[in-house]
Amino acid sequence: MQIVSPRRKRKNPVNTTPYTTLSNVSQQKKKKWLTVGQKDQPIMIMILISLFLFGGIASRLTYFQIIKGQEFAEKAASNRTKIIPQAPVRGNLFDRKGRVLASTRLSHSAYLLPRIQIQPNWEEVKIELAQILNTTPEELEKKIQGENLDSPTLVKIGSNLTPQQITAIEENREVLGDVELNIETIRNYPNNRIASHVLGYTREINAEQLERLRSEGYRLGDVIGQMGVERGLEAKLRGEWGGIILETDGAGKIVRRAGVKEAVAGDDIQLTLDLELQKVAQEALGDRKGAVVALDPRDGAVLAMVSYPGFDPNIFSDNITPEIWQEVQGKGNPFINRSIVGFPPASTFKVVTAAAGMETGKYPPNTVLPTYAFLRRGGMALGEWNRAGFGPMNYIRSMAWSSNTFYGQIGYGIGGENLIEWSRKFGFGSKTGIELLEENPGLIADNEWKKSRFDMEWTGGDTINMSIGQGFTLATPLQVAGMFAIIANGGYRIVPHLENDPDTYLNQKTSLNMQPETLSTIKQGLRSVVTSGTGGGAAVPNIAVAGKSGTAEAPPGKSHAWFGAYAPYDDPSIVVVAFVEHSGGGGGSVAAPIVQRVLNSYFTDESN
Repeated sequence: MQIVSPRRKRKNPVNTTPYTTLSNVSQQKKKKWLTVGQKDQPIMIMILISLFLFGGIASRLTYFQIIKGQEFAEKAASNRTKIIPQAPVRGNLFDRKGRVLASTRLSHSAYLLPRIQIQPNWEEVKIELAQILNTTPEELEKKIQGENLDSPTLVKIGSNLTPQQITAIEENREVLGDVELNIETIRNYPNNRIASHVLGYTREINAEQLERLRSEGYRLGDVIGQMGVERGLEAKLRGEWGGIILETDGAGKIVRRAGVKEAVAGDDIQLTLDLELQKVAQEALGDRKGAVVALDPRDGAVLAMVSYPGFDPNIFSDNITPEIWQEVQGKGNPFINRSIVGFPPASTFKVVTAAAGMETGKYPPNTVLPTYAFLRRGGMALGEWNRAGFGPMNYIRSMAWSSNTFYGQIGYGIGGENLIEWSRKFGFGSKTGIELLEENPGLIADNEWKKSRFDMEWTGGDTINMSIGQGFTLATPLQVAGMFAIIANGGYRIVPHLENDPDTYLNQKTSLNMQPETLSTIKQGLRSVVTSGTGGGAAVPNIAVAGKSGTAEAPPGKSHAWFGAYAPYDDPSIVVVAFVEHSGGGGGSVAAPIVQRVLNSYFTDESN
């Protein structure tokens, strides 16, 4: 029997070192790394911070050089340049015969760069300059603050400098070293007060105007038309600015002229005014508050336009002191052009009432009406100016003697709506379209206007008042001249104008489509005013004159005097209207002689 012995088990050798695995190795390496990191930690932090800082610097450099590079380059360039603006020469104004009405003359102006405000001696400069330029430090501050600090364009701080002012600036260069002096042109009116309301004046643009007109290229220190044709024709007269670019070194000294943009002069404009006739009209009105208008009824060309009191527009070319301004303003509102301001037109308005009466068909040309001491209609009593009446009258005789009760009946009979309609056809209640932006439209009231103003309905009494040019009705001397022009030229409404462009304005005539009998009847009536009625004072030797007087009630003061006329009667070439405010006399005695003097001058001038 075979005996099998059991297998002997192998004994594990004894291991006195720790049992080693892969994880043990990793832990050992980690402990070693941590040991090293603890020693080098400050260095690593500094490296990280440096990387962060250098990255920020790099990003800012990228921003400044690439994104904002162009802007900073322009600012750097502006710090090395000065721009002396060159104002354009404003266009000249001439009368219809080529005589100068407005021109330019040379003067010196002072300029500063806007960045003067951040210089340490700005306060000292302001005080010194204000004393030399007869202004205040506050005013200088306002002028400078209107431009950006970084602007290289010099700002005008003084114009039309006297030799004494120029010398004072030069003698104080230690303080006023930044002040630039430059030669430029300023406006000059050689005839002083003549036609001042028509021509207007120029003056430096104010803050309100600059805000409104900056988008049109205006800038601080610009001279702009403020009134009259200087304002109305500003776009043509102005021209385009130029400038001189000067390159400077670090000390601000001029190194060279870097470039020039030539200024473009404004347009010269010939006006329709006749300078000599303007002078005669001004002398005829004298020192009485009022206006005189003369125009050509064929095309609306204004030959003369006078308003008193007036002013000398040259004062605005100088630095106006408060004392000078107060003196000018104290002369009865001299800047109001009474030629284009509304007043009650009185009996001159009977021309409209006559036309409306005939054109409606209710009162044809052969109408005869009784006249009364008083006309009682529409809740009112209209008195005849002679306090007795004239007996039966037709259009011609009633026009000659300016009967109130005759035309009161006509107006009441046709009604307010018809009279208002014809008033507006004649151009009343709206602007004429003349180039003077100060023009007032006058007033032709109606039921809607009265209700909104007084919360009352229109009445027959309102119509009667309107028929004789009283009540709410207001008309300007220019509008009254336009009314006479319609009768003179055969029934066409014209556009009064001052720019001498006859072809344009001839094409703007509008026919009122009046019947020939209507025009003929009114013309005969206006002729009889001068030959046998209230207007004998307007008669001119050897010239047939037609016209109409008017005396307007103007409580609480004295009455206004009107007279309007045209001549020659058969082929009219001129209309003249005179208005005297609060004259206290009648139109025939006060205003007619003024018209006569203007007409006489016009027809004795061989060049007309």
